[in-house]
Amino acid sequence: MISTSHSTSKAILLAAATPLAFILSTAAGFAQDATTTTDASATAPAPATIAPQETKAEPADATGQEIVVTGSLFRRTDTETPSPVTVLTTQTLQRAGITNINDAVRSISADGAGSISTGFQNGFSAGGAAVSLRGLGVSSTLVLIDGLRSTNFPLNDDGHNAYVDLNSIPFSAVERIEVLKDGASSSYGADAIGGVVNIIMKKHVVGVSGTAEGGISELGDGGRYRANLTAGIGDYDRQGFNFYVNGEYQKDTAISVSDRKFPFNTLDLSSIGGVDGNAADSALTTATINAVVRRSTQTDLNNPYAGGAAATGTYTSLNLNCANGTYTVAGAAGGTGCKHDNTKEYVQIQPAQERYAFSSRLSLKISDTIEGYVSGSYSHNQVVTKTRPPSAIRQTQPYGASPALASNNPGIVLPVYVCSAGINCSIAADRQLNTTNNPYAAAFAGDPTNGAARIYYLFGDLPASQIRTNEVIRGAAGLRGSFEGGWNWQVDAVGAKDNLNIDSLGVINIAGLKQAINTGTYNFANPSANSQATRDLVAPRFSVGSHTSLASLDASISKQLFDLPGGPLQVAVGGQIRHEVEENNSLNANLDRYANTSAAFGSHTVTAGYFEINAPVLSTLEINGSGRYDHYSEGFSNFSPKIGAKFTPIKQIAVRGTYSKGFRAPTFAENNARSSYAGFVTVTPPCSFILAHGGTGSLTSCQANGNPYNLAYSLGSGFTGNPDLKPEKSRSFTGGVVIEPTPWFSFTVDYYNIKKTNVIVTGPQSSDARAAYFAGTPLPAGYTVSAVDAIDPLFPAALPRVLIINAPYVNAASQSVSGIDLGANVNVPLGGEARFISRIDVTRLFKYNVDNGDGVVQKYAGTLGPYELSSGAGTPRIRGNWQNTLQFGAFSLTATTYYVSRIKAVAADEVAPDDAGNIDLSCANNLYGTGDKFCYIKRFIYADLNVSVEVNDKFSFNFNVGNFTNEKAPVAPASYSGTNYLPTWHYAGVIGRTFRAGANFKF
Repeated sequence: MISTSHSTSKAILLAAATPLAFILSTAAGFAQDATTTTDASATAPAPATIAPQETKAEPADATGQEIVVTGSLFRRTDTETPSPVTVLTTQTLQRAGITNINDAVRSISADGAGSISTGFQNGFSAGGAAVSLRGLGVSSTLVLIDGLRSTNFPLNDDGHNAYVDLNSIPFSAVERIEVLKDGASSSYGADAIGGVVNIIMKKHVVGVSGTAEGGISELGDGGRYRANLTAGIGDYDRQGFNFYVNGEYQKDTAISVSDRKFPFNTLDLSSIGGVDGNAADSALTTATINAVVRRSTQTDLNNPYAGGAAATGTYTSLNLNCANGTYTVAGAAGGTGCKHDNTKEYVQIQPAQERYAFSSRLSLKISDTIEGYVSGSYSHNQVVTKTRPPSAIRQTQPYGASPALASNNPGIVLPVYVCSAGINCSIAADRQLNTTNNPYAAAFAGDPTNGAARIYYLFGDLPASQIRTNEVIRGAAGLRGSFEGGWNWQVDAVGAKDNLNIDSLGVINIAGLKQAINTGTYNFANPSANSQATRDLVAPRFSVGSHTSLASLDASISKQLFDLPGGPLQVAVGGQIRHEVEENNSLNANLDRYANTSAAFGSHTVTAGYFEINAPVLSTLEINGSGRYDHYSEGFSNFSPKIGAKFTPIKQIAVRGTYSKGFRAPTFAENNARSSYAGFVTVTPPCSFILAHGGTGSLTSCQANGNPYNLAYSLGSGFTGNPDLKPEKSRSFTGGVVIEPTPWFSFTVDYYNIKKTNVIVTGPQSSDARAAYFAGTPLPAGYTVSAVDAIDPLFPAALPRVLIINAPYVNAASQSVSGIDLGANVNVPLGGEARFISRIDVTRLFKYNVDNGDGVVQKYAGTLGPYELSSGAGTPRIRGNWQNTLQFGAFSLTATTYYVSRIKAVAADEVAPDDAGNIDLSCANNLYGTGDKFCYIKRFIYADLNVSVEVNDKFSFNFNVGNFTNEKAPVAPASYSGTNYLPTWHYAGVIGRTFRAGANFKF
């Protein structure tokens, strides 16, 4: 009770005392609705912006400058469009202490389920980062750079969802980020169902400026270092040109699980009433770096995978040099082993990451009526992921390979005899008893078939990691101008290529392992004695390259036709042609190693035509309509219309709304027959299975009772691209109000409602198929069992675990989401040079429902579902941030608070419906398997503190304390993306308090 009270008091401090104590807190912060932006930067200097040399991003109506608002083709000074747009200015980001695009975009409250954080390292797209607006998935959020597309990351999230890697976009060259929280297929085509993120880069820079910053966590790890430099020449207005170059560097050092305290460093939660998920300190069949063997048979003496189904006698440890002590299992099938916690010893929280990028832009005023530009960028991002303990000697065969290659069915055995050739060793002239690795060899010298040693082992001398290096090269050029008659035109061309290389270490080569076992060259008893040549034989380092590319040409023309009572009627038409290619090569194309087999290939050409009409029919009423027709070379087409209106009865109030239709084209991973992937999800066997394998309890609540065979494990599914897939379709509605009763206060409320149909799903009845397998009943049509595990040595007559279930790709589902966005902005002069600035951004989710085509509605709002989407981070009902700044002339103090509501640890995609089609989301279906205990993941609230001091107009300093009250992440033991926490929402609570200091200069 004392612990609970302490936690509650800290929450109260953050929610109340913190904003008062610092006269700040955190604003819908980074989120300011573009329709009501009244940033302090428009009226007072910001102490130290991310881009000190840049003119502050002011609202267009404050400067009279015409800009193009995301989602529209027209230049305008009035940025209040019918669609809700959030703008992240450099000032807002600087006050929050944000230093990269990923953190900036994902700070928006509209980011939901399926978003990808760098902290999620064991996913398909580890190393990439992406936003999922409205929780509709990364492939339903369109990311643009200056209104133009870029190429996708070569690795598809969950094996099939395509997205632009946010880590590949240079941050220090960003002027602002506009987030359109509305469907926009009528302007941009596919993928803009959930919304659009438009990253606006700097246009003109004069002078030299830069930033240097370094930081570290309170525990002395997780170092973050960054620097950038920008130099530009040419007064565009006076000289007719501007040219600048920009370079940046950022390095983040790794944080290991062992560097954090309980409960984020182990799967053993038994001390707090949870499950002991660490069997490495109690079960002799759980592989560790100290090898354990048990006598078995070998039906083919040349094949270590041909061990018998049964084993006899006690277990024998080949090496009892135990750093953490030993444990003993009693009985005829017992023995003594070394205690380990594989999670604590090997898993990583934060990957080591190094990024550098270069960008430049040349802007030219060609004539009085024509302007042009050329821009280019190069980014290099390297991430080192360590997502698991060293490779185990017991694994399933590669997906698609023969079950004869399975090292888990029933298990690898070490032979009685070894020889230099590695074949027919029992009769070879140079044969030797395998006494180093097989303690039964001498006793069964005359009967080698019955003297094999089944082994359980992790290759501790082979580093298990991936080095993912991503390089993106992008160039763009454009012209815009006008000609007689009031016509305005614009042409833009963009080309981009993303080259990804993955270096894999510690991945076992099947043939090499077989050779090392049969020749006796690998020393399982003392791995430190192995030569590098032997290690390279077992697990050679291998590299696989993949790439994507995009080339696009856009052109549009617009004109003011005639005047209406509210202003000129504007019409614009345009067209686009783009070509896209993906080649995501398999890490295991030859099925010769224990590695992922996912791959995706494809290319297409898309042609499109679009239009937009803006009609201010009255001084108080503006109507906007747009539409776009897209044709794909695969053979399908789509028309996307949109209509919006804004009604302003008085200056202080505006009512707005939109209705649109959109689409998402199938990705190459989904519709190309050459594409395939095997996905994995962590599942806990049902109680009926657990009880059959020695568990205790009932059919509704049970425990593993010490048997590791009953614990949660990775279950795979196999998918192949389906050329018959159709595009997903969407219908979107938004409606809201903008209120600005005074010049220093504005408030927005917007309701959104989106429905997707023809949703492409991977195995919509996967949970039913799993339940059918464990129940011993037929699987749903189209689903087949591809592989099962070895028999349980403690209960050999019981049903074995299923390892892989093949499932189809289909257009089967519909999704419905609805909710409300709240935003507010306060900018109050306090007298003298003092000013108080406050922003708040909150999203309240009402509904997130999925119907997979069988009439069963899966409800995800407030739960850990959709559990099989990306990192399985769940769908919190409320997300928000609140930023408060107190500014005294050159001194600025800001607190930014983040909030995520509690999440119920159940998921509709993991529960089979009853006969009436209802899904039980009670705690009886807690994904952690403990009923009411750990059924809820508590809400999480924390705050960052940022101080900025402007010494003079050339130098400024900033100091940032991240998670300054050191709030701890809520315990989430059902998470498979982090050790008892959700990296998507709770990352700061595991890293803990951090410190950063930096300096900015400009000349």
